Amino acid sequence: MNKTQKKMTLFALTWPIFFEIFLHMLMGNADTLMLSQYSDNSVAAVGVSNQILSLIIVMFGFVATGTAILVAQHLGAKEETSAGEISIVSLAVNLIFGLILSISLVFFTEPILASMDLPRSLMDEASSYLKIVGGFAFIQALIMTAGAVMRSYGFTKDAMYITIGMNIINVIGNYLFIFGPFGIPVLGVEGVAISTITSRMIGLTVCIVVIMKRIPGALQVKRLFKLPVAHVKNLLRIGIPSAGEHLSYNGSQMVITYFIASIGTHALTTKVYAQNLMMFIFLFSVAISQGTQILIGHLIGAGEYENAYERCLKSLKIAIIISLIMAGLFSIFADPLLRIFTDNEQIISLGKILIYLTIFLEPGRSFNLVVINSLRAAGDVSFPVYMGILSMWGVSVTLSYILGIWFGLGLIGIWISFIADEWLRGLIMLKRWRSKVWIKKGFVTGKKEIDENKFAHES
Repeated sequence: MNKTQKKMTLFALTWPIFFEIFLHMLMGNADTLMLSQYSDNSVAAVGVSNQILSLIIVMFGFVATGTAILVAQHLGAKEETSAGEISIVSLAVNLIFGLILSISLVFFTEPILASMDLPRSLMDEASSYLKIVGGFAFIQALIMTAGAVMRSYGFTKDAMYITIGMNIINVIGNYLFIFGPFGIPVLGVEGVAISTITSRMIGLTVCIVVIMKRIPGALQVKRLFKLPVAHVKNLLRIGIPSAGEHLSYNGSQMVITYFIASIGTHALTTKVYAQNLMMFIFLFSVAISQGTQILIGHLIGAGEYENAYERCLKSLKIAIIISLIMAGLFSIFADPLLRIFTDNEQIISLGKILIYLTIFLEPGRSFNLVVINSLRAAGDVSFPVYMGILSMWGVSVTLSYILGIWFGLGLIGIWISFIADEWLRGLIMLKRWRSKVWIKKGFVTGKKEIDENKFAHES
């Protein structure tokens, strides 16, 4: 093992990823919690803006996803030079892509928000937040790519520590600009946006320094001028279809948010509060799926296909069990948890029902998170996209309108559509993994041949 790599076990990889994701979610919840003391309308405005930003971040994710898989596979194959080349080109590609999208968000803020059927009372705050955070979205693109590089090398704890620092800076900034101590002007939503960007700028700087220290030679700028075309092709071949599944999900969520906006501001606010709590339920599955992806990438690179197959199934069982336990706990304490954000009884009453429904929702989500990431790591990137598009739009969006709007069930009907979508896709993905079709997708570096007969005999 190269000295720049860390020992790979699921637990060693997953617990820092868990805390990193937890802190990312905490950062978003800190914005929501602090803004809830300022105005429920501000919460709704930022919630809609973040729905748009989530879609943009997913578009950055195609490079980060491709980076994580390619770097892991090359390291598994003991090809450290190629892993370093991919790291630097990925950062350059996402910087260019990030700048294009950031500029677009600044110039088209109002038309984008108007397309979401946002209530007029929320437009000014949503616009201010989207222009500031969206205008610097390229920083998040670079953070995502740098984080993917660190995690693929096994330095998951470093990424976690950086996130801790970003959270501290963000919370301090929120406090200063929302509550205005020491005579500091109260800026509300605009202040939250400024503190978010400041924390990301500092976080990115530290990310780059850590990579240069931990992985010497990985970020040599001169490599940009002599990279094999194959690296870029492989990055796009894996990254673009992988992002397609996320892009479809977030696009469908934007349409569903449009449905919810037509119901009213109370429904929008309830959705934001409920989903903020739900994120803490499924973050275990997210962490397990990311740790599993890294492990399977290394195993595929090393040609250990049977171990990769078993690793996915073991991780899936763990994710399902933990998601059920967490959904049950959050359901028990749904009332006090929602009261952290608001005293509005209408929001709390509806929010509790949505949290109860997560007991049925989250196990289905675990299938998608773990198995889809495993398929990607093995090179089977197109199938999840096709099935995702069919299910998200054919089931989730369609049922959301039929149950939520047509039959008047509101958010409850929309949550039922989420459950149907997650379970349908999840079971199809599990069948795909068990079929072992992914072993025929080949090894991305092109330097190893798959012995399918041997694999079939071992299975």
